[in-house]
Amino acid sequence: MIEEILPLGVRSAEAFDDLAPAPLFPEEAALMAGRRQRRRAQFATARACARRALAELGLPPAPLLPGAGGAPQWPDGVVGSITHCDGYRAAVAARATDVAALGIDAEPAGPLPRGVLGLISSTTERAALERLGAEAPGVCWDRLLFSAKESVYKAWFPATGLWLGFRDAEVRLAPTGTFTATLRPATALRFEGRWLLRADLALTSVRVLPAGGRCPGAFRLGPVVVCGAPPAGCGCVAGCGLSPGCAPGLASGTA
Repeated sequence: MIEEILPLGVRSAEAFDDLAPAPLFPEEAALMAGRRQRRRAQFATARACARRALAELGLPPAPLLPGAGGAPQWPDGVVGSITHCDGYRAAVAARATDVAALGIDAEPAGPLPRGVLGLISSTTERAALERLGAEAPGVCWDRLLFSAKESVYKAWFPATGLWLGFRDAEVRLAPTGTFTATLRPATALRFEGRWLLRADLALTSVRVLPAGGRCPGAFRLGPVVVCGAPPAGCGCVAGCGLSPGCAPGLASGTA
């Protein structure tokens, strides 16, 4: 299911329960020691999915331990993302030469709890959701917005190590099953995403394209190249490879 909203070059695996055997590496098992059985099973199934995705890339199984911020640490040269919610676990992986940053998220396909939308969204986003709701009233647009922002964070943080709040990403959902996200206030980075509603689940995926070239002043944040001082008229699709923005406000000291 998740493969329907992934770009070329990304491998995936998913599970709808924790019934299949999912052995852990010793260091992973130690991390889960003392946790509730439900949490251990969820963790193990998600890691099994991740190792299946890595196998699709021709890579051997390896422990996937949480790093800073809780994001899984993928093998060198690999980017990936893991998600889980009730009744669903999934993992995706790609070579960093194909995809610079990658994030996925799964949520129950229902409205957000009361009061949450105001905490995670801007006035502009809420107005857009109203318009989308009038167009397609059967779609849980608020949940999709939440999920899209989760996917953006999962792509952003491993690449940069920088915190990103819900209101730091402006997401534009389209009824065609796509969305874009622009980070703010200092950056104009844009992320390309897709969404899917299926089997009582809301799924989102997002990517940052790999650098196809570099503008003057470009620097690297993890696998992502951004513009430190873009020249006038810089077009980032051709210049930085980020589709289609640049990040003139980021300080090079954060690289």
